[in-house]
Amino acid sequence: MTDACTVKFEGFGPQGTMDAWNSIKKESLAAGSPVPADRGHTYLEVKELGLSAGVWDCTPFTSKEGPYTVNELMHVLEGTITIVEKGGRETTIKAGETFIIPKGLVCAWKQPTYVRKFFVIFDDASGAKAKDPSTLHVIKVDTKAPLGPMEIADTSMFFGPVPTQTVKSWFEDASGQLTVGVWATTPFTRKVAPFGRYELMHILEGEVTISDGKGGDQTFKAGDTFLVPEGAPCAWSNKVPVKKIYTIFKARAAAANVAAAE
Repeated sequence: MTDACTVKFEGFGPQGTMDAWNSIKKESLAAGSPVPADRGHTYLEVKELGLSAGVWDCTPFTSKEGPYTVNELMHVLEGTITIVEKGGRETTIKAGETFIIPKGLVCAWKQPTYVRKFFVIFDDASGAKAKDPSTLHVIKVDTKAPLGPMEIADTSMFFGPVPTQTVKSWFEDASGQLTVGVWATTPFTRKVAPFGRYELMHILEGEVTISDGKGGDQTFKAGDTFLVPEGAPCAWSNKVPVKKIYTIFKARAAAANVAAAE
């Protein structure tokens, strides 16, 4: 893994380059034949955890109905996708929207247009399953939904006033290791410390500077997406209110101790 505090996700991969993946098998297709092959770039891959994140694109196709084999968070950059669940429920996701498909959901994927997306995949090998598979559905993140108060357990890391933070959780996988939600905060500055989780952040409002404490500062504004890997030295500073979509992965041993975005 990289020593960088942050990894910015670029819409077409680093320096506009993505590799041909050929990951869509012909036997899984109900219609279409992606040409050229689907492409992508993996910004993060931790094989022992089943965790990966990156950017992907593909020409139109429709898949056959079947169980989704991973938990996947997706932020659509371009195009339109419709997920048709067993029983007929349909969810359409457009550019600028974020959604989650939980592992085990029986569904078909339809994209009538070229699609490009950021993704976080958790291929959970623990065998954990939803208690009631009939409750599994596509989840579209509503960034306008009201947020609730969030308790800050440890205030010792802040310089200056303790911020007010709010949150809404949209998804937690069956194993409790992957969570997705929306989080907002008033301005604050936090000391440099090893980051305690993997987190992909998509900034909805405001601006934040992330620092590694060694002069490696990066500033992210509304519309930017970036990843902070677990263990990376990381400080946070926002002078204006910030709102973001977060995707957090914390390995099971410590998952119960993770707040949404402290």
